[in-house]
Amino acid sequence: MTEATDAYGYLLVHFIEDPDGYAEKIYMDVSDGDNPRRWLPINDGKPVLTSAIGTTGVRDPHIIRNPETGTWYVIATDLRVFGGDDAGWFEWTRHASTNLIIWESDDLLHWSGPRMLDVSRKPDGSHLELGMAWACECLWVPDYYPAEHEGGRGAFVMYWSSTIFNNEDTRHDDKDVYCTVLWGATTDFTQDTFEYGGVFIDNGGDAIDTTMIQRPLPDGGMRTYRITKDNAHGNGIWMDSTDAKRWWEPDTQWTLVQDRIGAEYVPDGNPGGVEGPAVFANHHNDGGADDEWYLFVDVIPSIGYQPMISHDLDKGWVKLESQDYFLTEHTKHGGVASLTRAEYERLRPLAALADLRG
Repeated sequence: MTEATDAYGYLLVHFIEDPDGYAEKIYMDVSDGDNPRRWLPINDGKPVLTSAIGTTGVRDPHIIRNPETGTWYVIATDLRVFGGDDAGWFEWTRHASTNLIIWESDDLLHWSGPRMLDVSRKPDGSHLELGMAWACECLWVPDYYPAEHEGGRGAFVMYWSSTIFNNEDTRHDDKDVYCTVLWGATTDFTQDTFEYGGVFIDNGGDAIDTTMIQRPLPDGGMRTYRITKDNAHGNGIWMDSTDAKRWWEPDTQWTLVQDRIGAEYVPDGNPGGVEGPAVFANHHNDGGADDEWYLFVDVIPSIGYQPMISHDLDKGWVKLESQDYFLTEHTKHGGVASLTRAEYERLRPLAALADLRG
């Protein structure tokens, strides 16, 4: 690697809780140098990306780079809660948008206009009976397709929260249906390459907001961790793990690592008071005792992201105690990407007005 391509700095995409200001738009913060504990708002704290399509509200953004093409993608939920149809959360789980809102960029500065990806649409043009599509994230799988697959083997394996009804229940009347986490695959977040996979998480009650990360094992394998919000059984945010190579397949065995994650940030200790987890690694981790993994948990309804840390994912998460930590108030559900030095140096001037070090 050259100095320009060395890992340096981080980018956070998110939305903001502001019922009066219609803040269901995409905001971005950049780390203060290579420090993942201090964050500077880009664009003077104003939205960077907005949507005039679908519901016009965008929430729960995720950001990821295709390692083969270098293209960046921001993927967001198409849902406007503030100033929308006022239907309420029950209706929004049954009769809301099944579109994801997608932007793409080659340089993190210039972004395409938003477009839609309907995760309910099948290749033949028919549709699954999904009630909504929330909080989509993904991991890149370099060998997802078989070797003979035309166009390469790599793909993004996506996972998002939906209610899924029987094909005959076109009105979505079944009140026993609950939120599960579904999965699919794509190479570029277009309808042409999207393939619906099936159910990824079904814990017998509402499960939402899955975020995932992987770490290499000494034997050359990979351990995959998924962190999900349980809204049914009192577990709050939980994390489980697997060493399965094809971790998205339905017969995969997962091992519980921790539950009630982040409950210590809730005034009454209720584990249901946190959601929207976002996990990322210090990009200087080398498998040693000083490795750092970070998890933001969204303290609802309006406090926003608070930090957790782990030095060993198999031992779970603890509250980050750091006087150096700073993130703007009311920052909510989003995702973090590792940058190169060249990418960081392109973005850092956009946060100049928000420099906190003075």
